[in-house]
Amino acid sequence: MRVISVNVGLPREVPWQGKMIKTSIFKEPVDGRVTVRQLNLDGDRQADLAVHGGKEKAIYVYPAEHYQYWREQLPGVELAWGAFGENLTVEGLLDTTVAIGDRLRVGTALCKVTQPRIPCFKLNIKFARTDMIQRFSDGNRSGFYLSVIEEGEVTAGDPITVLERDEQQIMVTDIARLFAQDSADLSALKRGVAAHELPTRLRTSLQRKIAKIEREREVQG
Repeated sequence: MRVISVNVGLPREVPWQGKMIKTSIFKEPVDGRVTVRQLNLDGDRQADLAVHGGKEKAIYVYPAEHYQYWREQLPGVELAWGAFGENLTVEGLLDTTVAIGDRLRVGTALCKVTQPRIPCFKLNIKFARTDMIQRFSDGNRSGFYLSVIEEGEVTAGDPITVLERDEQQIMVTDIARLFAQDSADLSALKRGVAAHELPTRLRTSLQRKIAKIEREREVQG
């Protein structure tokens, strides 16, 4: 497992549907060692801190293996590393094999897997198409966020080591599906709520889904 590319970007304003929107989804690969901090990488910033960034979403990771799927889905679209707004493009670390709460050594930084990416409309802006959010959700290739436990440095080529597996082994893709295809699966939702390392905001959202399903079942008798 290793880092393929380190990608950063600063907020910029871009036109979208008649408005100017501030976004940091446009990332570019950088050479050399980059400092990993509690809230982001040096040279990187989030545009809207109400929904992006923070300690639980300090670094966005996307597997390089997913790129072939997207090249098939989006023929003719240039997909350089960082195309999905990820800070780290990685190899050998997939949504299906990494669990919420896993602790990783990335370069010299110690990080924890916190949650899948739940796409917002800025993904549409990045690809200049209105169906990209739906495509991303349907593709079951969300990537995932890391929190930074110990700051350090990272560069392309650095190894990634899993130091500790979370005992519950609830995979990133299991949680991602609960916000897409499997949002009505009551047993899966309850398992997701039980994930002790899942951020409170997401657990609360899943609890609301459970309550809604249970109310509907009561009404139906």
